[in-house]
Amino acid sequence: MLTYVVRRMLWIIPVLFFVSVITFALMHTVPGGPWSREKKLPEATVRLLNDKYGLDEPVVAQYLNWIGPLHIEDGSVACCGGILAGDLGPSYKYIDRSVNQIIGDGILTTMQLGLMAFLLSVAIGLPLGIIAALGHNKLPDYTATFISVLGISTPTFVSSMLLIVVFGVVLGWLPVNALKWDTDPTAWILPIIALSLFPIAQVARYTRASMLEVTRRDYVRTAHSKGIGQRTIVIVHMVRNALIPVVTILGPILAFLITGSFIIEYIFSVPGIGREYVASITQRDYGMIMAMTMFYAVTIAVLNLVVDVLYAYIDPRIRYS
Repeated sequence: MLTYVVRRMLWIIPVLFFVSVITFALMHTVPGGPWSREKKLPEATVRLLNDKYGLDEPVVAQYLNWIGPLHIEDGSVACCGGILAGDLGPSYKYIDRSVNQIIGDGILTTMQLGLMAFLLSVAIGLPLGIIAALGHNKLPDYTATFISVLGISTPTFVSSMLLIVVFGVVLGWLPVNALKWDTDPTAWILPIIALSLFPIAQVARYTRASMLEVTRRDYVRTAHSKGIGQRTIVIVHMVRNALIPVVTILGPILAFLITGSFIIEYIFSVPGIGREYVASITQRDYGMIMAMTMFYAVTIAVLNLVVDVLYAYIDPRIRYS
């Protein structure tokens, strides 16, 4: 197992390299730049800014500077900056804040939002799928299937606006702005619900399908013939074996909730890095775009590895070499 994990971790390095190259190239291919504004800056000012941040250099040189300019020191190669040294570069949007500071201020909020939405998705989706499978072709199954289809087919921004209109404007029960989440815990409720609706539907759908497949297995029929109670059969024999396909999607779902919350953060004004990511794309903040893209890529790669490791824990028959 350790050899497998180390090998997978090493494979992440070339994956991140290609992601960074493709993102950097596409970013500089798009027309415009960090200084493109509604009110056009003087050409002399643009030249000075490009010279200050190295944007007048060839794209390859800019990429190498972003990775970390290397120099020879005492016969060895040393890095004097860049992402290899943990320096994500300056922000072209905030002249008084670096990319490191922006991400440091908002990453905990984004991760908290994603983790709470993930827990809610699992807490509701798993029981919903199990109930649907146990009541196959009955009212519980029809109800769970309807909820799943509704959750999957409704875009996130549509469900967010419906939640805001119903619970924030019409009923006035919950705040629609999450900027003061640290002083008003209820400000978390609507963003968490909006972010978790789609994953709840996914988890319920996969759990139902997996449970229905397990119910047809021979060991379940044998357990019934031995007179074992229904609760024991469901918990011990069915749920654990049905979890393997479900775990397959839990890793990508967690990665989606952490990295894909920028729409929710933007709508509900959540002070996380997702909202800054949206702003960085519209304003060509190159350093922020690269940092957030690499953060998302690392998150997805690591969580996929965690899912593979969990396979062996859930099913001891699975072995990695």
